[in-house]
Amino acid sequence: MIERKTALISGASRGIGRKIALKFVEHGAFIGINYVSNDNAAKETLQLIRKNGGNGVLLKGDVSDVTNVERIVNSLIEKRKSIDILVNNAGIYIRNIFENIPVKTWEKTLSVNLTSCYHLCKQVIPYMNPNSKIIFITSQLAFKGSSHGADYATSKAGMLGLMRSLALELAEKNICVNAIAPGTIDTDIIAGYTKKMREERIKEIPLRRLGTPEDVANCCLFLASDLSNYITGETINVNGGLYIH
Repeated sequence: MIERKTALISGASRGIGRKIALKFVEHGAFIGINYVSNDNAAKETLQLIRKNGGNGVLLKGDVSDVTNVERIVNSLIEKRKSIDILVNNAGIYIRNIFENIPVKTWEKTLSVNLTSCYHLCKQVIPYMNPNSKIIFITSQLAFKGSSHGADYATSKAGMLGLMRSLALELAEKNICVNAIAPGTIDTDIIAGYTKKMREERIKEIPLRRLGTPEDVANCCLFLASDLSNYITGETINVNGGLYIH
């Protein structure tokens, strides 16, 4: 489905990003594995990719910094000449009520979650060919807000504004731009949930289970492949029916 294509995935050392990388490798893509600081996790991701018969390259750097993004993209282009798929996945979520969010935390969250997408798209788009794909990993909180993460919800809503704008601008180049809005996915982001909290959450989900990184990765593969060539500017909800809109 994406054989011989080159994918750059931000925040790909673990969680959803790692699963997307492994899913893409199953279908023949070369992976640019971006991560910030966890060298061991990143190396493990690359080892898993090679174990599955694929290949990739580690691209360490904070993508909220334009200098890092320029270096990351140039490094990948030196090896692959073009980039066919960009997945904007890097993100942080620091839970706090609005009145207690320090300005530095607000700025950091928007920088990592939203401004990084600006930097990555700005640097990658010139190296994209027709039929390339840009995918944003946003959140259901982009629609419903958050009582303990206004900065996170704001950043994720901003991603949708950028996604829709790029879909309009890049349509003439035949580059499709879409987003995935996961619901409650069983990753580190809910590691603090107690057993009771998990059970209560599951009761709220019509499909009666938490989502998995695999669920998100499967959707991402669809959007990255030629199967989605007539879809752009859309957001696919991967949430088990938790929010239907």
